[in-house]
Amino acid sequence: MKQDMIAIIDLGSEENSAIARQIRAYGVYSEIYAHDITLNSLKNMPNVKGVILNGGVNNVVDGQKIDVLDELFEMGVPFMAIDHPTTKCPCGSVDDIKSFIFDKCKCEANWNMENFIQDQVELLRKQIGDKKVLLALSGGVDSSVVAALLIKAIGTNLVCVHVNHGLLRKGEPEQVVRVFREEMGATLIYADCVDRFLDKLAGVEDPERKRKIIGAEFIRVFEEEARKLDGIDFLAQGTIYPDIVESGTKTNKAVKSHHNVGGLPDDLQFELVEPLKYLFKDEVRACGKALGLPDDMVYRQPFPGPGLGVRCLGAITRDRLEAVRESDAILREEFAKNGLEGKVWQYFTCIPDTKSVGVKDNARSYEWPVIIRAVNTIDAMTATIEHLDWKLLDHITKRIITEVKGVNRVCYDLTPKPTGTIEWE
Repeated sequence: MKQDMIAIIDLGSEENSAIARQIRAYGVYSEIYAHDITLNSLKNMPNVKGVILNGGVNNVVDGQKIDVLDELFEMGVPFMAIDHPTTKCPCGSVDDIKSFIFDKCKCEANWNMENFIQDQVELLRKQIGDKKVLLALSGGVDSSVVAALLIKAIGTNLVCVHVNHGLLRKGEPEQVVRVFREEMGATLIYADCVDRFLDKLAGVEDPERKRKIIGAEFIRVFEEEARKLDGIDFLAQGTIYPDIVESGTKTNKAVKSHHNVGGLPDDLQFELVEPLKYLFKDEVRACGKALGLPDDMVYRQPFPGPGLGVRCLGAITRDRLEAVRESDAILREEFAKNGLEGKVWQYFTCIPDTKSVGVKDNARSYEWPVIIRAVNTIDAMTATIEHLDWKLLDHITKRIITEVKGVNRVCYDLTPKPTGTIEWE
């Protein structure tokens, strides 16, 4: 089904994602494009009914004030400018968007998850044909929804690979194998690569390098597993829209590179399959629900692709990595006990590569601090902190400093996004 679409042209705004989500909430599909998109490219986009020029503080690139190409106004659809004054089209505000898309552009509210799934299944079948797809199945929301979509589209031609890189949360490798292989009957290959990944990451402090190493090594593992199989031509990924936006555009500096956006090697041997790459996180969950996935999978707490590798801050060491894993398990256990498991969007611990002086067993100690982070968000583009009860924080602190080896201090991160990101690295 062809769905009406509004194109957002990025002229330096920091609100592109918010506006795109607002339009989608009205039932009209929307995507964000760079300021230098050509008329021909825009015409090739499916069913564009209107264009919003979205200006903002980042409207100077390489010392030049940016603008759209004049040829775009030959598109033959209504235009509206927000915050970037122009005589080329009417100016408006965020409050005018609903009237613009329905009254001016005559859009129909025909974008929903059922239509999205129908379109994606058709596109996947057209892209893949009768060939096979390899999927990195972490057990998280994104990869699980991708798996469900691919199963619906190509059935047994999907081969799932679960890589234990040593950076997963406590008990996760065993859970993934049990749920997907034993309960869902998926074709699942388990690859134990703990030593391989940790050896590659030894001594690497820069978080961007860690992400790229993890992403590249993932691809190498998949290539090796694919060579053991016949007819694997495609690699599926759970890339979502915030991954692409946060990895940087022409008018937006990168917040951070995502391992599945910026970490892929140039000599990739597969064609990529990324059916969720234009969905925000809440839309991914809605897609999972529409596909019939269980709630405990759909609403599972988000987990970064590099795993605990970006929560063991700085150069990863095995003992500090284990402290992150154990403290995180305590936090998740206490949140579940206290009814916060489904209430708080994301919560975790991280440990910096620094130590602080303390007292343990009546003697001076010099050990790591554990940082607790708990945030709420809708689309992962902004986030607010969860105001935890002090008694609960006291209890969690006592458990961590008592049960986790090498830790003598617990801190609570009170920073929203922005200025902080959800993760520390």
